[in-house]
Amino acid sequence: MVDLGEFSLDRMVRAVEKVRERLLRATAALNSHQIPYAVVEGNAVAAWVSRVDEAAVRNTQDVDILIRREDLPRAEAALATAGFYYRHAAGIDMFLDGENAKARDAVHVVFATERIRPEYYLDSPDVSENDTSGAYSVLKLESLVKMKLNSFRDKDRTHLRDFIEVGLIDQPWVNRVPSELAPRLQQLLDTPHG
Repeated sequence: MVDLGEFSLDRMVRAVEKVRERLLRATAALNSHQIPYAVVEGNAVAAWVSRVDEAAVRNTQDVDILIRREDLPRAEAALATAGFYYRHAAGIDMFLDGENAKARDAVHVVFATERIRPEYYLDSPDVSENDTSGAYSVLKLESLVKMKLNSFRDKDRTHLRDFIEVGLIDQPWVNRVPSELAPRLQQLLDTPHG
């Protein structure tokens, strides 16, 4: 049985702030060393959704960064200056936020232009498919939608439904995604509430 602490709004807010701080420190280090990257997954979804409706933004527990594999040594050096420690464990490349941090307290790496899992239809996008108009580089919406349709896990379907809910994607998008992913998007458009 797990030990439960007391309910605490402060702890909830601190958890969200830790992720935000980690994201800002990591991207600042990559920016200062001129390493191309794009924020992906939950933080990228939140960034896009917040442009339409802040109240629809979901919290995420970690930070995911898309980089080119050949930039990994440079990224390791850059992120070390911000207190991150590189680790490869269980097939996952990550930068732990401190020497004794857990995998949840990490910046997870997604390699650009590589197949994340053998069963996926598409390779991940390149880091050049980004939007740099904010404080950090975020994957462009169309590339992010394709990534989410490609992996199509529960959380990916939830993120895609968030995009549908705020009007970022709609029926014409079915013709904008690769044909093998179009049925997945149509399924979500037909069942926007699950």
